[in-house]
Amino acid sequence: MRNKRLVYNTVSALGFQVTALICGFILPRLLLRSFGSEVNGLVNSVSQFLNVIAFLEFGVGSVVQSSLYEPLEKKDYESISKIIVSADRFFKRLARLLLLYIGLLILLYPRIAARNFGWAYTAALIVAMSLSFFSQYYFGVVDRLLLTADQHGFVQYTAQMITLILNTAACVILIRHGATIHMVKLTTSLLYFMRPLFLRIYIRRNYRIDRHIVYTQEPIRQKWNGLAQHISAVVVDGVDNIVLTVFSTLQNVSIYSVYNLIVYSMKQLFVSMTNGLQALVGALWAKQELDELKRIFGWSEWLIHTGTVFVFGCTGTLILPFIQVYTKGITDADYIRPVFAVLIVMAHAGHCLRLPYNIMILAGGHYKQTQSCYVIAVVLNITISVAAVGKWGLAGVAAGTMIAMLYQTVWMAGYVSRNLVRWPVKNFARQMIVNLITVLLGAFCSRSQITSVSYPAWILLALKTVIIWGAVIALVNAVFYREKLVILFSKVRCIILNKSIKEKKYGK
Repeated sequence: MRNKRLVYNTVSALGFQVTALICGFILPRLLLRSFGSEVNGLVNSVSQFLNVIAFLEFGVGSVVQSSLYEPLEKKDYESISKIIVSADRFFKRLARLLLLYIGLLILLYPRIAARNFGWAYTAALIVAMSLSFFSQYYFGVVDRLLLTADQHGFVQYTAQMITLILNTAACVILIRHGATIHMVKLTTSLLYFMRPLFLRIYIRRNYRIDRHIVYTQEPIRQKWNGLAQHISAVVVDGVDNIVLTVFSTLQNVSIYSVYNLIVYSMKQLFVSMTNGLQALVGALWAKQELDELKRIFGWSEWLIHTGTVFVFGCTGTLILPFIQVYTKGITDADYIRPVFAVLIVMAHAGHCLRLPYNIMILAGGHYKQTQSCYVIAVVLNITISVAAVGKWGLAGVAAGTMIAMLYQTVWMAGYVSRNLVRWPVKNFARQMIVNLITVLLGAFCSRSQITSVSYPAWILLALKTVIIWGAVIALVNAVFYREKLVILFSKVRCIILNKSIKEKKYGK
C-alpha cells in the first residue's frame, strides 16, 4: 500500500505539473501579446507581492505536516483532530492578516512600483488577484496538508489539475473576446474557490475529523521551529521579482517572469516526482525503520541528482532557442539574455540538488537544529541580489539565488550525513563530481543552434538535445554507478515484461 500510494502521488503530481507547464506557457504568451510587457510585468510583480503573505505562515505548514505523520500511522484521530483544529485556527488568523496586507498594498504599491498605471487600475488588479490567495489560507491549506501527510496527495493534485484546465480555457476565451486584465484575473480567483471546497468534501467523507474538539496543550510540537526553513523558501521563490520591482523596471520583471516560467516549471515538474517521497520517509522515520530508510535515501540521492542534471542540462541547452520562438513578434523589450539564462538555470538546478537532504531534514522534524543554514542562505540571497542588481541587472539577482542554493546543498548534505541517516559525506562528494563531469560533457556535445525561429524547428532541436543528454548521462553513470544503472534497467525491464504478460493473458 505504501508503494502504491507513492506511485499514485508521483503520477498525479507529474500529471498536474505537465498540465501546469502547458497552461503556464499558454496564458503568459496571450498576456504579452494582448497587454504588452509592462502589464505582464505588473501582473507578475503583484503576484510576488501577494506571495509575501506566505512569509507570515512562519513555516507552520511544514511543521503541521511533520506532526501528522505519527498519529496518521497509528490512526489516532483524536490527536489528528487536535492538530487540524490548531492549524485551522492559525491559518484563519493568517487570512485576516492577509486582508490588512492587501489594504496596505492597495494604498502603497501603485505609488511605489506602478507609476505608469493609474491608482484605480492597479488597486482593482490587486483586489481581483488577492481573492484566490484569501481562499487558500482561509479554507484550503490545512486540508491539503492532511492529505499530503497521509500520502493522499493525488486527491489534491487531481483537483488542482481540473481547476487549472478550467481556468486556462476561461481566460483564453475572455482574452480573445477583449476582456480586461482585471476580468481575466477575477475569473481565475473565482474558479480557484472550487478547489478547497472539493478537498473539504473529500475529507469529510474519508476522515473522522472532529473540528470542534477542545485541547488544553498545544498539539503541534515545534510549532515555530520551521520559521527559518519557511523564510528561506519564500525568499528563494520571491525575492528576485521584488528586488527587480524596487530597484529595476517592470520590463525587467516581465523578462524575468518569462525565463522563470520555464525554469520554475521544469523545477516543479521535477519536484512533483518527489512529492510522495517526504511522506514515505516521514513514515519510515516515525517507525525508526533505519535500514530501509538508508536504502531509500541512497537511491533517492542518486536518482534526484541524475534527474536534475538531465532535466536542467536539457533546459540550459534549449532555453534561449525557446525564448526566441516564444517572444517572436514582441519588440517592446529585449528577451535574449544568455548570461542570465545560464545563471537562472543553475539556480533552480541547485534547488533540486538539495532535495534529498531537505526532504530528510523535514521528514525527521529537525527544524530547530538546521535553522542557521536557512538563515545564512536568506542573507546570502538578499545581500547578493540587492548589491548586484544595479550593475548586472537580471544576472545579478539570479547569481544571488544560485550561490544561496549551492551553500544550502553542501551544508544539508553534511548535516544529514552526521545526524540523520549516517550517509557518508564522501558519497555526496562523489555524486557532485559525477554531476560536474556529466554537465561538461553534455554541454560540449549538445552545442547547436535552432535552424529557424519556429516551434517545429525547436521541437527537432529538443529531441536531439534529449537524446544527447540521455546518452551522456547513461555513459557517465555506466562508469561511476554501474551497479545502480544495471538494477534500474533490470527493474524497468521487469515492469515492461510483466505488463506485456498481463496484456497477453487478458487479451488486451
